[in-house]
Amino acid sequence: MSMRELFSKDEIFQKIAELGRELTEFYRGRELTVIVLMNGGAFFGSDLARAIDLPLWFDSIRVSSYTHDRRGDEVKLSDTLKLPVKERDILLVDDVFDSGETIRTCKEHLLNAGAKSVRAAVLVNKQVAGRKNEPDWAIFEAPDLYLVGFGLDSEELYRNIPCVGVIE
Repeated sequence: MSMRELFSKDEIFQKIAELGRELTEFYRGRELTVIVLMNGGAFFGSDLARAIDLPLWFDSIRVSSYTHDRRGDEVKLSDTLKLPVKERDILLVDDVFDSGETIRTCKEHLLNAGAKSVRAAVLVNKQVAGRKNEPDWAIFEAPDLYLVGFGLDSEELYRNIPCVGVIE
């Protein structure tokens, strides 16, 4: 595999620390539940939760909108949460925001379940033409390329690469 690095490990951790401080201030005095969208959000979600200097609840849900490296039209929520969401402030954490459908579907699901608020933080916000919504927080902006590393994958490979790059 040949990969061109877009965001280094050091850049990623510096930006996670900055976002952690911002989220600490934003959610101060509230009861925060961080919900990581799996599998992609696992790496970023764990590191971001540790960077938030508040007591928080932590959960995950398995969500899929890709099949064989292609964006799908349907978002599938295939797990249920352990923790209750009713009257909670929820922070969804995912690796990438491209079409926005995964986050939109999850937000709708959680608000219908009684969440007080639902916001989203992503590692990479891809610049996708025609998209109708944006994440609340994004560490990096990137062109609409197929990215790997730091949770981003190609057929479940390359998630463990400590940077974000493009396969060439």
